[in-house]
Amino acid sequence: MSCKNTLFYSNNKEFIFDFTGSELSSDGGLFLLEKLEKHNGLIKSFASVLTDKRQQGKLRYSFYNLLKQRVFALVMGYEDCNDVARLDGDVAFEQTCGKLSSQPTLSRFENRIDIRDIFNLCSRFIDRYVKSLSFSRKRIIIDVDATNDPTHGKQQLSLYNGYYGHTSYTELLFHDGETGQLILPVLRPGNAHSNKWFVYCLDQIVKRIKNKYPHIEIILRGDTGYAGAKFFSYAKKHGIKFCTGLARNQRLARITETSEKFVENQYINNGEKHKLFLGPFEYKADSWEESLPCYAKIESTGRNLLVRCYVSNLEDFDAQELYQGFYCKRGDTSENRIKELKNMCFSDRLSCHRFIPNFFRLIMSGLCYEILRTIREMIKAGGFDKQAKWQAHNIRVLLLKIGVQVKKTKKRIYIHFAEHYLNQDIFRSLIAQC
Repeated sequence: MSCKNTLFYSNNKEFIFDFTGSELSSDGGLFLLEKLEKHNGLIKSFASVLTDKRQQGKLRYSFYNLLKQRVFALVMGYEDCNDVARLDGDVAFEQTCGKLSSQPTLSRFENRIDIRDIFNLCSRFIDRYVKSLSFSRKRIIIDVDATNDPTHGKQQLSLYNGYYGHTSYTELLFHDGETGQLILPVLRPGNAHSNKWFVYCLDQIVKRIKNKYPHIEIILRGDTGYAGAKFFSYAKKHGIKFCTGLARNQRLARITETSEKFVENQYINNGEKHKLFLGPFEYKADSWEESLPCYAKIESTGRNLLVRCYVSNLEDFDAQELYQGFYCKRGDTSENRIKELKNMCFSDRLSCHRFIPNFFRLIMSGLCYEILRTIREMIKAGGFDKQAKWQAHNIRVLLLKIGVQVKKTKKRIYIHFAEHYLNQDIFRSLIAQC
């Protein structure tokens, strides 16, 4: 007799399904996250700077419990507080995070954070980065960039941005240009210019690096929005090297005019591709204190002409080496890392009403990014070169989102993964490194 739970028939056998399997979870990677957290204490260190004004005798969940639950959920791909309703009773979450709090509890937690907590969290990000450095490093490349986060509602400081053509927030992000480590995430109002708060934040980073490692050379790499008089004055005063884009204007156009005509006549009219590099040549905007070495790349795409100007005080580079061998590397160490943070760690889910809770959400996404980046570094340290190129989404799907069976006895908890789990060698390597 046919059963309503019959899936299909094959080889004279009836395949029947149900949802009665107990002590099973699709999030087995949580146990790796728990092992990693016990090893490096990342979430605990950030939770420790939060000011808890609640009556401690009436609490069911500490700030550490709540932050850990929220960040672990982000790492596993659960974007919002509402997802907790679907996770209630999940054996992997309960064994790593304890009894899960409700969505209202998580929302109150996010909205309890104040401006002092935000400053402390940002300070902890910088201190953690400085602590991760070693005396053997001779130089640090700091990549700075911004990204736009469209908003959909009457959120505080969600303002119209004329460049992007919609209401939004803007995120200012500092990354290590060699490791991709997130140094500092900053949320800004939607109408903020690229360099708003930039020099102040950079100063906080530079001071702490120089205080502990005065011998390290610091190089800043950024887009055109950061090439301003205030930054150039700061760089001169503190001995900061830099290479940034430079917005093209009429005066720069007159400098490159002859070369542009040459490329146009020689290559564009013949449908050929070609790159011509100029510089260094001295240029000074009216707001700058002094002239700076500037460069230009004039490129024929075969159809049209593209001109890109940039400014740098780095020596021992010609114009082409500076652009292709140094400046363009920010595409991977900054722009691709921002895509991971935004699209794979959900820093675009800033849907709280108030600005400060949304800033806190950005920081939690930053912690999610750092956990996944740390796992990628550990994969590389384990000798898995191919898998070391995985992005955050690949790590989540191929390594962490794995089925697990949990069996509990009086003295032990047995965690059973699938016998044919494809990446068990990587998983064992990661566990051994924690």
